[in-house]
Amino acid sequence: SKLTSFIYFLVQCQLIPQAILDTDILCQDKSGMGKTSIYILATLQQLQPVDGQVSTMVLCHTRELAFNICREYERFCKYMSSVKVSIFYGGVPIKHHEDILKNNCPHIVIGTPGRILALANSKALNLHYIKHFIIDECDRVLEELDIRQDIQKIFLMTPKEKQVLMFSELNQQIRPICKKFMRDPLEIYIDHRLKLTIHNRDQYYIKLHEHEKDQALIGLLGKLEFNQIVIFVKSVSRCMSLCEFLSKENFSVVEIHHELTQEERLTRYKEFQESQNRILVTTNLFRGDLKIEYVNIVLNYDTPENINTYLHCIGRAAHFATKGLAITFVSDDNDAAILNEVQNRFEVHITKMPDEINASIYSKNVF
Repeated sequence: SKLTSFIYFLVQCQLIPQAILDTDILCQDKSGMGKTSIYILATLQQLQPVDGQVSTMVLCHTRELAFNICREYERFCKYMSSVKVSIFYGGVPIKHHEDILKNNCPHIVIGTPGRILALANSKALNLHYIKHFIIDECDRVLEELDIRQDIQKIFLMTPKEKQVLMFSELNQQIRPICKKFMRDPLEIYIDHRLKLTIHNRDQYYIKLHEHEKDQALIGLLGKLEFNQIVIFVKSVSRCMSLCEFLSKENFSVVEIHHELTQEERLTRYKEFQESQNRILVTTNLFRGDLKIEYVNIVLNYDTPENINTYLHCIGRAAHFATKGLAITFVSDDNDAAILNEVQNRFEVHITKMPDEINASIYSKNVF
């Protein structure tokens, strides 16, 4: 069924059998290559639900990513009626989370480090039965000292004998820190001496002046057959003004940026995930956390500031291994230099946007 459909990637074929055998794993791979599914499938395969005991814990750096992971767990355990999954993050009264743990204790907990630590310190969350300790996007979690300290405190509250799984994208410097939490881990890395390949994304640029961007965008939205589109901008003010402009042009659009409250960001994010809007305008706040099935076009209204940001952004198109299109507006020499660096770093050729594109190469009918 659509709810349980699954596409295998090489990294999954390598790691799922090892993860099921309770091996500690440190994995680094590109966005969109199925890392989340590795630990979800492995932990569900090993799970033996016991009422009142949390046995699997997944930590991540934002509530939006936690929400995505929770949805994926719910998708894969749809027919495992005895398995309970809960999500815990800041911005919600802690009493609400304490009541969930007391009255309907989950077997799988997903959350942000600050809230998980607070629940553990209050004794509402019992970590004595943890068998699987997972950190998703561990580079972004462990690179900040205060968050790393929270992780260390949580880790020390869990049993010594447990499986530790950590997943990241590009940061090599964080590896030694990750390995301090692990016992003889199986390590899978991209070989950075080789070219990285970005699959299932046709990538184009449009050269134009800054003042021409709005009308160029309107032209693209009228011409392209998109399911949902994410538009990245470089600042909150540009996010707000572009969203206002598109709304006046009668497009179904929502904006998300860091000046919104966490609760409002998550509400808007859920609405976009549920296809209540077809256009999302956002800052780089969400570049690594957007995992929305129907997004098939990403537009860099402002060219990303570096190649890693570019990779995170275009990874939102075709994240589920469907076809996708990435378009970047280039308005000055600095923008052009970034794209040239991307082409040198990745095994990809970014070409000038043609006047016509066959919709079959980037779109499928889902609405």
